[in-house]
Amino acid sequence: VQLVESGGGSVQAGGSLRLSCAASGYTYSTYSMGWFRQAPGKEREGVATIEGDGTTSYADSVKGRFTIGKDNAKNTLYLHMNSLRPEDTAIYYCAAGEFLTIATPQRALYWGQGTQVTVSS
Repeated sequence: VQLVESGGGSVQAGGSLRLSCAASGYTYSTYSMGWFRQAPGKEREGVATIEGDGTTSYADSVKGRFTIGKDNAKNTLYLHMNSLRPEDTAIYYCAAGEFLTIATPQRALYWGQGTQVTVSS
């Protein structure tokens, strides 16, 4: 099983980025998937998750700015990030697992290697 993130980078506050997570090695639609992030000196936190039926959930800090989506045909998970803020700076990780929620990263069975997002003021 492999999850490979891409799309991170450096942007100015107010800018946008799209993260992608290509999944392989398992039945893509089987698991819930999500994005988590970890800033320096902070614990990993949930950003957004999406269930097999398309139900989404977001952290309060990103609601209205970030959108999670997936393309089952391409086995790819996305995170569209708009109106980025300096506090969004972190390494962003893609994860897959059963009953995965933003509050339960321990339920993740698989993790990607992470992609850095840096937002400057």
